[in-house]
Amino acid sequence: MAGEDLTSSRFAAPPRPPLSPSDLGTEGLLTTARQLTERTWELGLPAFFWGEGVCLLGMVRVAEAAGETYPERVREWLTAQARRDIVPDHVNHLAPGTAAVLADTPEFSPLTERLRDWAFTDPAVTRDPNGAIEHWPGGVWADTVFMAGVFFGHLGEARQDPSLVAEFGRQLIAHAEILQDRETGLYVHGSHGGTPVRCFWGRANAWCALGSVEYLELAHRSPHLTDPATVDAVTASLTRQLTALARRQPEHGVWSVLVDDQPENAGILETSAAAGIGAAMLRAARVLPDPPAEVAAAGWRAVAGALAYLDDGILTRVSAGTVLQLVPFGYSVIRDDRPQPWGQGLALHAVAAALAAGGHPAPAAGGHAALAAGGQPRATEPAVEAAG
Repeated sequence: MAGEDLTSSRFAAPPRPPLSPSDLGTEGLLTTARQLTERTWELGLPAFFWGEGVCLLGMVRVAEAAGETYPERVREWLTAQARRDIVPDHVNHLAPGTAAVLADTPEFSPLTERLRDWAFTDPAVTRDPNGAIEHWPGGVWADTVFMAGVFFGHLGEARQDPSLVAEFGRQLIAHAEILQDRETGLYVHGSHGGTPVRCFWGRANAWCALGSVEYLELAHRSPHLTDPATVDAVTASLTRQLTALARRQPEHGVWSVLVDDQPENAGILETSAAAGIGAAMLRAARVLPDPPAEVAAAGWRAVAGALAYLDDGILTRVSAGTVLQLVPFGYSVIRDDRPQPWGQGLALHAVAAALAAGGHPAPAAGGHAALAAGGQPRATEPAVEAAG
């Protein structure tokens, strides 16, 4: 059966102009971080779940980039959660554990141990034959490398346990084997019944890129905990992915919800993916051995484009929690009209990465990085709630 429904893409709102480099200096970024953080707490972080985990880690990353101590409100939130009888039943419950590990206090050790034990012993945690942890039985999703893998990596570093760090690396490689498209280098959202669904969802690419950067940063800090072959494999996969994303980036910086501009989704912009991908690109420029020049430039465009959608400290045009869609049209009808914790969190990650990079550099002469070699226009490719 053929036929495309262009209803949603035809009526997509036009893009906003990106922020100027002067808006992305250190003082401006610090102001933005304060506004984002305050509004995030006002909106509330009610559950020990994935959206909250993305926010908490974003706040920690902002504090690190600003040279500040661990955020006290994050510590207080974790203290209150640790007093509850948290019973994990999905890999998304691991996401807040990363912030608990980074607090570096024995107070949260029982909590992080409970999360670790569940992940490695509970039969509910199913795996693909290649070892990738399934988001749902029978389905591998990109979300898992960030929600679970990053937790494994930081817990392994804190405990000086190379087996946990190795599991982080294995998850990145196993997910790439299933989800990274051999033709384009982009990631699909997930697999269904063992088969990847060829929908190059933006936030899936953000989760995988950020997870890969977290692993490579860990490898730089603690090389004795990582395996050189795994580092090489993650480096190659990330370089290929980010180069592909840079070449498909629009001038205003924010990709469509499916980053290859599949016709039913073209022009339906999704800001949280741009924020996450932009953060990964800026951070990758410091850990890749030979970072392509267009990647850092694309990172700044993504951050400037995404943060232009901040209204009173809330990131707008963020898609709701999204289960795996079996056809591209499904992504065109996901609501994006209300605040989402993962939007707030990924915006914080973007601000943190921009701060860590020292603010936006002076504009440089040269063409747009989304153009392919020779100045040709960027190419496009033809093309079930614990959602990402």
